[in-house]
Amino acid sequence: MKVTGFDTKVVRNVEPFIGGRWWLFIELYTDEGITGLGERITGGAYSNSIDDMQTQVHLIKELVEQYVIGEDPFNGERIWDRMYASRHDFRHPSLYATPVISGIDMALWDIRGKATNQPVYNLLGGKYHEQLRAYAYMPGMREIQADPSLAGPAAIKLLEEGNSACKLDPFMPMYPIPRDITLKEIKNAEKIFQAIRAAVGDDLEVGIGTHGQLSTFSAIRVADILEPYHPYWFEEPVPPENIDEMARVAAHTSIPIATGERLVTKYEFSNLLEKGAASIIQLDVGQCGGITESKKIAAIAEAHYAMIAPHMYCGPIASSAAIQIDTCSPNFLIQEANQGPLHKTIFKEPLVLDNGFITPPTGPGLGIEFDEDVLKSHLVE
Repeated sequence: MKVTGFDTKVVRNVEPFIGGRWWLFIELYTDEGITGLGERITGGAYSNSIDDMQTQVHLIKELVEQYVIGEDPFNGERIWDRMYASRHDFRHPSLYATPVISGIDMALWDIRGKATNQPVYNLLGGKYHEQLRAYAYMPGMREIQADPSLAGPAAIKLLEEGNSACKLDPFMPMYPIPRDITLKEIKNAEKIFQAIRAAVGDDLEVGIGTHGQLSTFSAIRVADILEPYHPYWFEEPVPPENIDEMARVAAHTSIPIATGERLVTKYEFSNLLEKGAASIIQLDVGQCGGITESKKIAAIAEAHYAMIAPHMYCGPIASSAAIQIDTCSPNFLIQEANQGPLHKTIFKEPLVLDNGFITPPTGPGLGIEFDEDVLKSHLVE
């Protein structure tokens, strides 16, 4: 089998634009009539202008034509390494090239699964988890910041919807970063946790997400004050590029440190784990290097007794790829679950999220197939 061609599809998302205002899909064709689907995630980086997509489409074209067309899609390791390492500028991980490599890699795995009539997770070791625990976001955080007592009813509602875990940002992003968090702000966050524990006790795990906006000393102070409420994790307590400072925060608290959504390749994650900077790894399958690299990152994390809780602020194809990794990874902990209206209609059989759990698909490859009518109605030329 050989890859013979490709296509890109830009899809206009619908409000509230979960996973980005635009989605960029990749489709690879083979000489045996099997096609594979991938996604170059856009998130917030390319959410404002359709013109920004042109740069990514051009890079996809360049990589596919030079390193993928004419290749056997089963030679995934060789294709991945050539895309990543053939050029001097690409050898250094970046959020420019690596997400494109990730999308192409997804499509190649989709082809392999379809060719063997197996879900991707069966080609990566088989189904380890029958269901995947997911977490939600606590709604109305701006109102809750103004009145922490509102966190109690919000927590009760999340439990009633079947959730056993959630995430919240008690400080909300502010710039420039890293910044000092005042004692008054920290005490306000403490009131939020007090309201949650008073309303639902220990039935709801609550992760702290701060978008990497804290200085090291502020993060240590936040952890000290919130530690008695046993948060599920402290996500990106400091900006993620300085692993030594994140490790310093980790050494000062019993709250598990989580990070990884903005890291790429096994090399950055290996460094993170070696330095003890985090024990919950939030790799982004659509950003870190695709399914091929994600499986390696998960294995490195497993060797350090770290868990994976993949990031999922993306379109539906990258979401499907993350679920394949979750299903076959022994050290899977929980999956971020971000779904908008179009996520639920663009496939013939949408991803199933029910009562706080995701059911892995059983179809071949990524287990997805477009509803062509829905797709066409949102395509952008």
